[in-house]
Amino acid sequence: MMRTVFGFLSGLVFGTGLILSGMADPAKVLNFLDIAGAWDPSLAFVMGGAVLTAFIGYRLAWRRDRPVLLDRFDLPAARSIDAGLLGGAALFGIGWGIGGFCPGPAWTALPLAAPGTLVFVPAMLAGIGLGRLTRTRRPTLP
Repeated sequence: MMRTVFGFLSGLVFGTGLILSGMADPAKVLNFLDIAGAWDPSLAFVMGGAVLTAFIGYRLAWRRDRPVLLDRFDLPAARSIDAGLLGGAALFGIGWGIGGFCPGPAWTALPLAAPGTLVFVPAMLAGIGLGRLTRTRRPTLP
């Protein structure tokens, strides 16, 4: 129960931060990517703040023997860079550049009825579903 409550509160803080920072506004994101036109560098400060917060948070978390609400840390085992990772990163970047959304801000902007959200979110979900259908099972690492 506590994991659900803290998960909800974390998502609420994250979503509020996305809205307040302007990340839920695709025009702001597209202006950040338009370095030859109406470039808006303010998103770099948002990203820098996020990187700094994550850096400090991870340093504090790794000092603990285990997470607060779990028995152990749950970390991914894969460490290789493969075609699936590169292809997914490329699709993510292309979608972000075309639509001005990445998944978190898109979900946050959905209740705000931001232009394009009602097209982007279903397309994103279709892409996730298609990716799961076409993904080949990879062997697990020992």
